[in-house]
Amino acid sequence: MKPLVTNGLLCAVIRSGSIRPAVLGIALSSISMMAWAQAPTPITLKVDLENVVGYWDDGADFSKLGAVTGVTTPVATRRIFQSQVQIGDVTAVNGRPSKGTFIMNARNLNVTSAVAPGQSIADTTRTGIAQYTFELLQSDGTPIGTVFASALNGGAPPPGAPLNSAQANGVIVGGTGAFWGAQGQTASTAPSPAVRAASFTEDTASRRINGGGKVQYILQLIPAERPQVISTANGPAIVHVSTNQIVTTANPAHAGETLALFATGLGPVRAAVDIGQAFPASPLALVNSPVDVTVNGSAASVFYAGGYPGAADGYQVNFTLPPGTASGIASLQLTAAWIPATAVNLPIQ
Repeated sequence: MKPLVTNGLLCAVIRSGSIRPAVLGIALSSISMMAWAQAPTPITLKVDLENVVGYWDDGADFSKLGAVTGVTTPVATRRIFQSQVQIGDVTAVNGRPSKGTFIMNARNLNVTSAVAPGQSIADTTRTGIAQYTFELLQSDGTPIGTVFASALNGGAPPPGAPLNSAQANGVIVGGTGAFWGAQGQTASTAPSPAVRAASFTEDTASRRINGGGKVQYILQLIPAERPQVISTANGPAIVHVSTNQIVTTANPAHAGETLALFATGLGPVRAAVDIGQAFPASPLALVNSPVDVTVNGSAASVFYAGGYPGAADGYQVNFTLPPGTASGIASLQLTAAWIPATAVNLPIQ
């Protein structure tokens, strides 16, 4: 583990959260207030699922629930008022390999204007109602957070949904972890292969062996708080690790150099810390979420991201600039849990 940068003046301001113009000009105003002062801009999470199976309540004897290890076929699938539980594996988020679990609890209604026996007369077309949960993990199993949604299944996606959405109309009602307090909407692409229908008698322990469908859910999410690189009178709070000096136009960074930035809003940490409490010095409070830094669109190598000891919402991220970074004013983008901060300028020589 790389040691923390120990610039005393900078660290004192990070811990206190106060405005001290005489001390490097750091202004730690509330990032959540800054976010609400701007028009809310959603982020998009494309959640890829595999082995998706819908287990239908087909009137099975309770003693036979989950008792069949092989592939089953449900009785009277998709009848009016019939319920199902879908389970699937998260394999990627925005193309980044990830883990996690998708669970949907749904009831069939078959609402339509072109009604037939066994369907519900209505002005809209939907297969039913459902509750979704997306519990997301990093690829090493570290929990990131959970997104909860309530939805109308089937039919057209909601107005304003991404163009590659094919069906469902869901509202994000909240979240936990990195997605605490989130809101937004969700839809999905057409499953390919289709979600496999099974009976409640099928053993869910065999789901990955028996196989299922693939589908991508598209979550347009407005987080309650966003990451933000701290600002100073001389620019963003980014320092040379070798000298503990702030990067400025007079003291620029160099391609391939190791730097540390200071930020707020990176979310929960792996150490046992209540929200609003100071981060400990031992063990270091590593951030749960995936943290990325890009410079002019190229990925920097991030090797440490954690809460700064003594700070309640101050974090340090150590990274190495890409070797080929061109001289000039570069654009640096910090992202945590796929939630981007406002890009900042970084002088490079």
